Amino acid sequence: MSINEILASLENDVRNQSYTSRGIRPVCQLSPKAKILIIGQAPGAKVEASGIPFADKSGETLKRWLGVDDQTFYDADKIAILPMDLYFPGKGKTGDLPPRKFVAEEYHPLLLAELKEVKLTILIGKYAIEHYLGDRVKKNATETIRAYSEYLPVYFPVVHPSPLNFRWQRKNPWFEAETVPALQRAVADILK
Repeated sequence: MSINEILASLENDVRNQSYTSRGIRPVCQLSPKAKILIIGQAPGAKVEASGIPFADKSGETLKRWLGVDDQTFYDADKIAILPMDLYFPGKGKTGDLPPRKFVAEEYHPLLLAELKEVKLTILIGKYAIEHYLGDRVKKNATETIRAYSEYLPVYFPVVHPSPLNFRWQRKNPWFEAETVPALQRAVADILK
């Protein structure tokens, strides 16, 4: 199946009927030519409304961390974006609900099989890190992110770039000082 056929299957999945009936499409950016894959959490309400991945404050921070401009970031032949859930899962008591598990479990393998040129997968946040690193995860996300070099050249785990993570970033200055420059070098090497 092609990427478009897989996405059509996702849209027609009965579990996504409430989105499809409202004309909401899966939020992702995929091309079989992509060299870098970003696996994030799930689109928020603002991103779902625009249909553009990371078209929010988190996206501004992520682009800075990657060292890329909008043109590069939104070039699907360079960077693919595949959230753990391709739809906004809704609001919870303390923020957005977690991504629905079936999307990554059932649809990611099909989509990843079409992304044959990917050289680096950037795992953003707890859900992507735990799903893709499995038993290789350290005692918590912070320790896993600190040990990013252990997962290279395949994966590069990072914290979610949400403005809500400012406390984590303040408590972990090594991330901006050491991890972000390493991420920028990895991205630049692949895209050059």
